[in-house]
Amino acid sequence: MNTLAIKTEIKNIIDQVEDLDILEAVRTILQKSRLDPVLKDKLTQRAIRSEQDIEDERLLSRNDLVERTNSSLRK
Repeated sequence: MNTLAIKTEIKNIIDQVEDLDILEAVRTILQKSRLDPVLKDKLTQRAIRSEQDIEDERLLSRNDLVERTNSSLRK
């Protein structure tokens, strides 16, 4: 199925729905799928850096993570 076919099918299904809760849920899902472009870019860049850290084996051990977390909680 292509994008246009899926959109058409979804519109047809929505046209048949009368339950307000379902319609609000669909609206919420669609609104959340449209991230703010700045936030989307920031999250994308963070994911790219994380992937590079993993590739370069810049990782924390479990013990290091626990210590770092405990340290930040003590502040």
